[in-house]
Amino acid sequence: MTSTPHLKEHVQHAAAALVAAFASNDTDAYFEAFSEDATFFFYTLPAPLRSRAAYREVWVGWQADGFAVLDCQSSNAHISLQGDVAIFMHDVATRVRFGTEETQFHERETIVFRHDGRRWLCCHEHLSAQPDHTA
Repeated sequence: MTSTPHLKEHVQHAAAALVAAFASNDTDAYFEAFSEDATFFFYTLPAPLRSRAAYREVWVGWQADGFAVLDCQSSNAHISLQGDVAIFMHDVATRVRFGTEETQFHERETIVFRHDGRRWLCCHEHLSAQPDHTA
């Protein structure tokens, strides 16, 4: 049996690969990190996305409109193992370009990973706006 620290290390590696692919605009590597039946809940969209294909369609549309990720940094990560499922929570600071404009986002994200027998794949992603504590 694999130890909990060892399993968490594998999940951390899967999460780091996902963030790195996102940060470098590597569309193929990014979407390969998700299961086909993955679901997505983004506060920036009017409705959840119910498959990897649905998200990729939105992503391609964003890119056609001039969207590009310029940088993404993960911090405050926490991993909770639940059998063959792992919950990865973290804060993300993302710099993106929309056409000629650059924007910085500070968000919180929960990614649910499921072990498919070979590797950890993202099966659900939930992105939330991070509260502004400067007020």
